[in-house]
Amino acid sequence: MVYNFFSFFGSELKSVTQGAFVLAAAGILADLLSLFRDRLLASEFGASRTLDLYYVAFRIPDFIYTFSLFFAASTAVIPILLEKFSEDRKGAEDFFGNIFSLFGLVTVLLVVLAYFLMPFLVPYFAPGFSAEEQGRVILLSRILLLSPLFLGLSNLVSSVIQSFRRFYIYALSPLFYNLGIIIGIIFFLPRWGLSGIVWGVVFGAFLHLVIQLPTVFSLGFSLRPRLPKISPELIRSLKLSLPRTLGLSLNQLVLSAVTALGSTLGAGAVAVFNFATNLQSVPLSVIGLSYAVSAFPTLAASYAKNGRSEFLEHFSLAFRHIVFWSLPATVLFIVLRAQIVRVILGAGAFTWADTRLTAAALFLFSFSILSQSLIMLFIRAFYAAGHTFLPVGLNLISSAATVASAWWFLGLFQTSAAFHSWFLRTLRVGDIAESGVLILPLAISLGSLVNLILLLWYFKKNFGRFDGEAIKYSWRDSFLASFILGLAAYYSLKFFALIFDLDTFLGIFLQGFSAGILGIFAGALVLFFLKNQEFKEFAEAFREKFWKKIFVLFSEPEKLP
Repeated sequence: MVYNFFSFFGSELKSVTQGAFVLAAAGILADLLSLFRDRLLASEFGASRTLDLYYVAFRIPDFIYTFSLFFAASTAVIPILLEKFSEDRKGAEDFFGNIFSLFGLVTVLLVVLAYFLMPFLVPYFAPGFSAEEQGRVILLSRILLLSPLFLGLSNLVSSVIQSFRRFYIYALSPLFYNLGIIIGIIFFLPRWGLSGIVWGVVFGAFLHLVIQLPTVFSLGFSLRPRLPKISPELIRSLKLSLPRTLGLSLNQLVLSAVTALGSTLGAGAVAVFNFATNLQSVPLSVIGLSYAVSAFPTLAASYAKNGRSEFLEHFSLAFRHIVFWSLPATVLFIVLRAQIVRVILGAGAFTWADTRLTAAALFLFSFSILSQSLIMLFIRAFYAAGHTFLPVGLNLISSAATVASAWWFLGLFQTSAAFHSWFLRTLRVGDIAESGVLILPLAISLGSLVNLILLLWYFKKNFGRFDGEAIKYSWRDSFLASFILGLAAYYSLKFFALIFDLDTFLGIFLQGFSAGILGIFAGALVLFFLKNQEFKEFAEAFREKFWKKIFVLFSEPEKLP
């Protein structure tokens, strides 16, 4: 029984669609845990300054984690592992051992350096905090410095797992990460306060790594520290990682700039922004990240064989499915935003004003679900084809647009009574004082749209057109189904409001759930009658019952396919 269990989670998936389904299913479970985590935090603290401190404490450790990807980015490690393993297994193992040792050495040095520089860095990330509050952030951030070490190692290990398409075990790691944080909230918080929660984060990062180790060891890879040897493959990996690291660093700079602005907008502003971000991340991880991660090894292998037509074919399939799922998800989040926020976060210290602000922020974030999901796919497609610096340049432009729009709209919000009144009236939060935080998700959505437009234009310029008849029909079908879904969900909300008691958790849940189910059913009927291709592909993949087929015991492959 135990052998069957580990064989199942160590088994291989070859299909992009099936791999995406596995990652999506695990993503849903991980997101459920993350939502439960956020509910615990919201219930305990509400949208308060205390929770602002907690979120700001992540900024410097996250920067270190991003920099560590210079040595551990899967988008750089996977192609070289694929190449080396096809030639010589020992060469692949030596390459992994070198980059593992170099990562550990550099990351430990960065963590030690950041520990001592923390008092000088934190004021730049939280200018709106008092000296006492900044002191608490310093303490929390120093504890969190262990997190990028464990997560970076885990990311490096996952490169091997993804290369062998062991998506089951790879998909488990986020579950254990969130489980560690939940343990910190439930068991460590009562004893150590906020420090207990961040120790839970460190514990979750440790679990994120440990759960993947048995599979890596079974594939013949060692994690024994050694003096790293600077080989041509290592240098090539660093060259491939550099642009990706720069791109993610730009994202961290944008997030840090936005957080710094949020720290000046009153108590709870940073918390509201992060709660809405986490809610929006559910469809992003389930849809965009799942398809992008699952498609990347196939895109890399296709392009490596000089098969541009095959490369575009796989890209088009992932593109169509992301559109197919993202548009309905966007509409559902827009229509059901208040019910989503209240059901997930509305407990304990989380007030009705907190709910309304977070729902308004989620409304603005929802418009970027499609663009952010497609951006994940475009970036990995460029990396699979070896165009590593182009996405960085485009990200630099969109990052500047995001920060500039946040600064400009915030200035307009604070100086123009007409814009202030119109903006808050449109979002129905005119009576809430801390509503300036809503400028931040607006800027994020605008910046992601700029990024997508640039990526799309340069992708067609470099690889040719991929938007044939199939994608045109996909856009048409998904848009029409989403429109019908939205209408059905919206009017169902009004109908069920007459039936359920909306002053209770159960009543709000049943109202939102029932309206969502009816909306999804209406959208599915539209897709069925239109004979939508993505709908049929999804049904066929589901009918294959791949999770049962691969439960048969078989030997680990000697080489990558």
